[in-house]
Amino acid sequence: MLDAATVDEDLVMFRDMVRRMVEKEVAPIAARIDRDDDMPHSLVPVFGDMGLIQIMVPEAYGGPGGTTTMACIAKEEVSRASFAVSHLVGATSIAMALPLVHYGTEEQRARYLPEIAEGRTLTCIGLTEPHTGSDVSDIRTSARREGDDYVINGQKVFITKADQAKYILLFARTSEGRGHDGISSFIVPMDSPGLKIGGSPKKMGLRGIRNCDLFFEDVRVPAGNMVGAEGQGFRNAMGVLNMNRPTVAAASVGLAQGALDASLAYAKERTQFGKPIGQFQLVQAMLADMAIQIEAARALLYNVTALIDSRPDDPRVPAMASMVKTFASDMAMKVTTDAVQVFGGAGYLQDHPVERMMRDAKVCQIYEGTNQIQRLIIARALLKQ
Repeated sequence: MLDAATVDEDLVMFRDMVRRMVEKEVAPIAARIDRDDDMPHSLVPVFGDMGLIQIMVPEAYGGPGGTTTMACIAKEEVSRASFAVSHLVGATSIAMALPLVHYGTEEQRARYLPEIAEGRTLTCIGLTEPHTGSDVSDIRTSARREGDDYVINGQKVFITKADQAKYILLFARTSEGRGHDGISSFIVPMDSPGLKIGGSPKKMGLRGIRNCDLFFEDVRVPAGNMVGAEGQGFRNAMGVLNMNRPTVAAASVGLAQGALDASLAYAKERTQFGKPIGQFQLVQAMLADMAIQIEAARALLYNVTALIDSRPDDPRVPAMASMVKTFASDMAMKVTTDAVQVFGGAGYLQDHPVERMMRDAKVCQIYEGTNQIQRLIIARALLKQ
C-alpha cells in the first residue's frame, strides 16, 4: 500500500482522490456491469474530468502530463472495485498518446492530442487478427499506397472499446511477405467508409468492455496518418507495450487486493463450529499468503514504474516490464482463486465479488502478450547480458 512515509505526498493525495471517486461512482455498479455485460458511457466524463482517460497526454497539449506511476496507481485503485472499468484509465495512452509522443510528427501531435486531452475521446489499437496473436509478424491486413493515400484491407479481432472509439491506431502490412520490418501503423477514424464494426464475443471475464471484430474494405487514409516511419510500426508498438505492460500488473494488483479485502471481511463474519472462520489457522495462512504475494507484486510494480518514469530508454525496461506483468498476473490468478476458496461454496456464487474477480484475473495472464511470451522476453534479455 502506498504510504506517505515512503512515497511522494502528492501521489498519496492522488490515490486517495481516485479511491473516493471509485467508492462513489464505480463500486456500487461493479456487479451490475459484469452481470449485464455493459459499462455505462456516463463514466467516461467522470474519468475524463479527473484526467484519468487522458492521463499520459503531455501538459504541452492540454493533458495532465501524468507518469506511468500515476497511471498504475489509478489503475490499481479502480481495479479493486471493477476490472472492466479500470480500462478507462489511460484509455488513450497506448492507442494514441504514447505512440504520437514518441513516434509521431509535431503536426500529428498538434492535431490529435489536444482533442484527446479533453477526456471525452476514446481510442483503440488494432494488432490482433484471426490467425495472429503472439506472432505479430504474421499480420496480413494490408495497406497499399495509392497516390497520397493508403488503401487498407483486412480484419482485426478482439479490439477493445472499438464500439466507443473515435480513432484506431491500426497496424497493417505495407510490404509483401512476413516479417516485422514490413508493418506500419496508421491513425484511422472509426467512421471511415469501408470500416465495419462486427460483434463482440461472450467472454468469461472482462465483461462490460466490448472486444469487437473489425473489417476493412478499401478503407482510405491519408499518407500523413502514418505514425512513425514506414515499416517501423512493429518496433514502435513493442516500445509502447513495454511502457504499458506495467498497467496490466497494476490492474492485477488491484484485482488481488479487492479479493483480499472481500476475503478478510468474510472471514470475520462467517462462522463455523461456533467461531469466525478467520480464527482457524489454515484460513489465516491463506490470508497471510495472499497479502504477502500482493505486497511483493506491488513493490515490484512501483520499482518498475519508477525506472520507466526516470529512465524510459534504460535497456532493462523491456525485461522488467515483462517481469512485473507476468509476476503480478500470475499472482492475481492465485490470490483470486484462493479468495474463492476462503468463501467456500459461497465463493462459487455470483452473489459475491470474488467469483467475478477470479474470472477477470485470467485474462491478465493472456493479453498484452501471454505470460509464456513474457518469459521468453525475460530469458532472452538475461542471456544477452
